[in-house]
Amino acid sequence: MMKMMVVLVLSCVLSVSADGLHKDLNIFGCSDSDGEEMYALDGEEIWYADFINKKGVEPQPSFIDHISYVEGTYESAVTNQQICKQNLETARKVMKDVPVEQDPPSSPVVYSRDDVELGENNILICHVTGFFPAPVKFYWTKNNKNVTEGTSVNIPYPNKDGTYNQFSRLEFVPQLGDIYSCSVGHRALDQPLTRIWDVEKTQPSVGPAVFCGVGLTVGLLGVAAGTFFLIKGNECS
Repeated sequence: MMKMMVVLVLSCVLSVSADGLHKDLNIFGCSDSDGEEMYALDGEEIWYADFINKKGVEPQPSFIDHISYVEGTYESAVTNQQICKQNLETARKVMKDVPVEQDPPSSPVVYSRDDVELGENNILICHVTGFFPAPVKFYWTKNNKNVTEGTSVNIPYPNKDGTYNQFSRLEFVPQLGDIYSCSVGHRALDQPLTRIWDVEKTQPSVGPAVFCGVGLTVGLLGVAAGTFFLIKGNECS
């Protein structure tokens, strides 16, 4: 039986300043067994409802001015879920014979948040884009074993063309030889898409050596040129 997901996207101009327009985005959606609600500012997720732990989460980095939502935002999200599920039933009856458009996600891109240092805490990020409808399902493995601890998934974010993009994160400690994979499932795929990422020993940067070598060469050329003109000047006099 085909699942349907109703997603309502609201977008508005939050404020105007000398720096230009700021875009405040609210997304909420539901299915029979799941629900989502999030707020974003200028393309950055700043609040989402965690319906499993029954609370609001503010996933904002420490280097920005923290934005807090008013008390009752989570309760409002719960109410929105009830309304969404009622609308879902209505949409099923009206659109039961309408084929649902489906676009598969792109091939996953996996990268580390920070430069890899063996034994140092880090985060792997898996990203896909271009899919419809939302969401996708992420699966992580380490050395061919399924991993769920330390994983998180953000709410699907809309692209300008009406498709979505989504991230998953995995907290990990790099150890030489470890092999990780991120697989992404979607209703438009016959089988999940998978990307492999392995821990490699960080090679020393060649940048300083190259710059020192270039500087030494330029310096020697300068000395040679100066000596040449000094000799020519003596000859002329």
